[in-house]
Amino acid sequence: MLFGFVAGAATALSPCVLPVLPVALAAGTTGGRRRPLGVVTGLVLSFTFATVALVYLLSALGLPDKLFRTLAIVVLGAVGVALIVPGAAARLEAWLTRIAPRAPARVRGEHRSAARTGRLAHDGFGSGLLLGLSLGFVYAPCAGPILAGVITVSASQDFTAGRLAVAFAYSAGSAVVLYGLMLGGRRVTAPLARRSGAFQQAMGAVLLVVAVVMATELDIRFENRIAADLPAILVNPSKDIEEASATRDRLADLRGDEGGTVAEAATGARADGRRLAVIGRAPEIQDTHRWWNTPGDGPLTLRSLRGRVVLIDFWTYSCINCLRTLPALRAWDARYRRDGLTIIGMHAPEFPFERDPGNVQRAIERNRLGYPVAQDNDFAVWSAYGNQYWPAKYLIDARGRVRYVHFGEGAYDRTERAIRELLAEAGRARLGRMAAARVETPRGVETPESYLGAERAERFLNGAVEPGTHDYRLSAAAIAALPPAHLAYEGRWRIDDSHATAAGRRARLHLNFSASRVFLVLGARGGPHAVRVQLDGRPHGTVTVRGNRLYELVRLRRPGEHRLTLTLAPGTEAYAFTFG
Repeated sequence: MLFGFVAGAATALSPCVLPVLPVALAAGTTGGRRRPLGVVTGLVLSFTFATVALVYLLSALGLPDKLFRTLAIVVLGAVGVALIVPGAAARLEAWLTRIAPRAPARVRGEHRSAARTGRLAHDGFGSGLLLGLSLGFVYAPCAGPILAGVITVSASQDFTAGRLAVAFAYSAGSAVVLYGLMLGGRRVTAPLARRSGAFQQAMGAVLLVVAVVMATELDIRFENRIAADLPAILVNPSKDIEEASATRDRLADLRGDEGGTVAEAATGARADGRRLAVIGRAPEIQDTHRWWNTPGDGPLTLRSLRGRVVLIDFWTYSCINCLRTLPALRAWDARYRRDGLTIIGMHAPEFPFERDPGNVQRAIERNRLGYPVAQDNDFAVWSAYGNQYWPAKYLIDARGRVRYVHFGEGAYDRTERAIRELLAEAGRARLGRMAAARVETPRGVETPESYLGAERAERFLNGAVEPGTHDYRLSAAAIAALPPAHLAYEGRWRIDDSHATAAGRRARLHLNFSASRVFLVLGARGGPHAVRVQLDGRPHGTVTVRGNRLYELVRLRRPGEHRLTLTLAPGTEAYAFTFG
């Protein structure tokens, strides 16, 4: 929005806008006192509409958002160079002016009349508003290359309030300058005209800086850093939200009952022996952030899916329990989509980096998910269902009622039979054989999920794990005697609420586990990092950390009790162990 505002102000000072200035100046010297305000108000409204309409047209083509971001970077860089190089901007603006639509005859006449006499035929705010509405469409093509940069940046946003805000900020920036020109009269134009070249070159430098920021993803990293440092209620708000009485009352209103969540109602629900019980009305899907695998990546609602059976799967991409259920979900989607089943993967982040849409998109591609996926970053849908688990499945019939719920892994046959039953109720009688899915079932796991951040750290030999930077010292005897399911830090570590970061070259992490497979959620800042793995005191390979996700450290033929030692490069982030 700040970039849009500055770009709008610079546009109002560019030479290409000079044909519009006579009307603006005349509006400031003739007519009623509120006429200038009417002109700028009309210009902001029409110009914002014209810009957003163009962005919406691009979005309606169904092209991926990454393409718009790349386009934004290319256009910003090219236009920035054009504005800095003498003469290039003038040639580009001249070309854009030739291909731009001509202004209506009435507006052109007012331009000429205002330039000759300095007077307009209308008076007051209303007439100024009408004139501004007309000028907005003339002003849009005249804005030239700077407008191109704003449109492409806006197009790389979600088509929600974000795009509207960018376009509106651009309009407001232009309006403020034009309003000042209207009030200041012609005396202001001469010094500005002499400095127009310097203004354009400065704007070109701004465009180049923004292009570099977007190309290096510094904007995304900045947003992620903010998310990482937010209070816990904003990072993982489900617990605090559910404890608020006002929210509980609101959720009860959404459900249309007298209390209790869908998840609570499902705990005591039983089938009557012939058909699945009705657990309750399904809360509507709302307040999501991003969607994938839908027409135009637009949001879905249960109202729009009425008549189809809907399976909502709450998951997060670094959760091994969630990942192990994905083969079944892929199989059900391939087998029953044509028969009326819609699966929605509702991605609710457990860690701050899982809020990044780029990370989620890569996880969707890596796991070959073809069904719709939504980002529930604010836990709005999670809270509406009263959910508390990853993964969790809510099966909704064709009439919008929750009929079946399952928490955690397993029960794949039972879940598929419930899907087939609701499809049959909806009129799909011939469903054929059940889907075939190869789903891994963990056995012999005795070590619970283990978190490394201060907020949920348990069973550490070092005692209480507190936030801050610490130097941990352990004797060889203490490490060798590490109790079952216990962990220990060694070396220099920086502890945060959600994770721990290796802060020295000899940062080690020890774990006594009982399982056949060991997974760890890892991240790396500043490039790929190596994690050396030792099992029972012997080298067991190296894991290269290239991004924030779940990594497999150990895979054994059979479960057993072992001692794991990890040596992490400085800057490597560790979040949580899970087992299989």
